[in-house]
Amino acid sequence: MTLKDKIAIISGASRGIGRAIALELAKEGCHISFSYRSSAAEAQKLETEISKLGRKAKAYRVDIKDFDAVNNWVTQTKEYFQGLDIVVNNAGVIKDKALMFMEKADWQDVLDTNLTGLYNLSHAAIIGFMKQKSGNIINISSVSGMIGLPKQTNYSASKAGMIGFTKALAKEVAPYNIRVNAIAAGFIDTDMTKDFKEVLRNKMLAQIPLARFGKVEEVAKAVKFLAGEGSNYITGEVIVVDGGLSMA
Repeated sequence: MTLKDKIAIISGASRGIGRAIALELAKEGCHISFSYRSSAAEAQKLETEISKLGRKAKAYRVDIKDFDAVNNWVTQTKEYFQGLDIVVNNAGVIKDKALMFMEKADWQDVLDTNLTGLYNLSHAAIIGFMKQKSGNIINISSVSGMIGLPKQTNYSASKAGMIGFTKALAKEVAPYNIRVNAIAAGFIDTDMTKDFKEVLRNKMLAQIPLARFGKVEEVAKAVKFLAGEGSNYITGEVIVVDGGLSMA
């Protein structure tokens, strides 16, 4: 176990990519604190799965957009697990629409969840990391934030903002032995992509050189790499996990 007894906090981990990340880090020895928004049954199931791996796990129902709620979550996590080593900013939403039809609420909810949520959790953890002179922040961004995708002006803006945030914070906290990196995920098989109509799915597949959607476990393994000692000299970077989608 390369991450034995490290404490990781993960936003939005009851399903999809977040769930895979939680399990991957637990297999490597991490104890896991994770948030969920509404999937209480799935959160409980994940707690049980992690416990069966011999690791501690605790689920917290948290609105990632709520500054005070996120601060309380981090405080409770540090008290329960007696520390904090790794932050994974994974929580996010998509509300795709052409800009001409995009209502203010569609814009605001995506920015508040994806970008302000990133700020809330990172801000809550950073002072403790600076005091202990160690810490690792990993942000789950998207290729949409690198190349832009139509009908995703809100999502692309939020994910591009995550990349800028990652690079700025990495420079700011490097003197405290804190690393900050991001993963830009492409089209990954999740509940969301499974709902895509066949025509749209085929259109997306045609853009991917590896000719398939990614697996949540493949994103999770990239997170494991950034969380571990093998990446100790890497900070401010964006690892792209997209099957070649963004190469052009």
